[in-house]
Amino acid sequence: MNNQEITILLVDDEPDILEIVGYNLSQEGYRIIKANNGKEAVLKAKQEIPQLIIMDVMMPEMDGIEACEKIRQFPELQNTIITFLTARSEDYSQMAGFDAGADDYIPKPIKPRILVSKVKALLRRIKENIEVSDTLNVGGIEINREEYKIVKEGEEIFLPRKEFELFYLLASKPGKVFTREEILDKVWGNEVIVGGRTIDVHIRKLREKIGDEFFKTIKGVGYKIEF
Repeated sequence: MNNQEITILLVDDEPDILEIVGYNLSQEGYRIIKANNGKEAVLKAKQEIPQLIIMDVMMPEMDGIEACEKIRQFPELQNTIITFLTARSEDYSQMAGFDAGADDYIPKPIKPRILVSKVKALLRRIKENIEVSDTLNVGGIEINREEYKIVKEGEEIFLPRKEFELFYLLASKPGKVFTREEILDKVWGNEVIVGGRTIDVHIRKLREKIGDEFFKTIKGVGYKIEF
């Protein structure tokens, strides 16, 4: 898939942001569509099925968190990558974004060249089309990579995309000790600049949803997790 085949939906209530971000990404060959609020974003996402959505949090009519939750309800948009681009950098705001189904959280302001690099990294897995095993069974948990589905004791557990990819990585090699650098490279891409607490936030959410017993079983992270 080349850049001309990739559609990016930009969502922000500030025209200047839409213009600047849209211009820099269109220079890379991406097809850019725009929305001014969360409500419009949901409609355009369903119509266009973009590969990537870059969305502000604080917007009129419908904020980015609610819009992200609604977008994730559409099966055809489950594989769309969603990242927030926002001045809201508090931990609780980032956690709300990840809980809503976002894959990444980019703080404003950001230099255009850095943003372009992050976008390329987010889209890399689409271009590479890496083949992976369809299903894993670890610790009584079934993980379907193709459908992004996890079943534990007969119950399906929904995970946002980045949480799923982190979970799949750890489950794919039980007992292996992954360093932070390996995790960031394999899940976020080595071009992505993320905060030092990004992995910790995702691990904490996985523990809440999956349970501590899973992590005690795989022992698969190269830094200390308190149980």
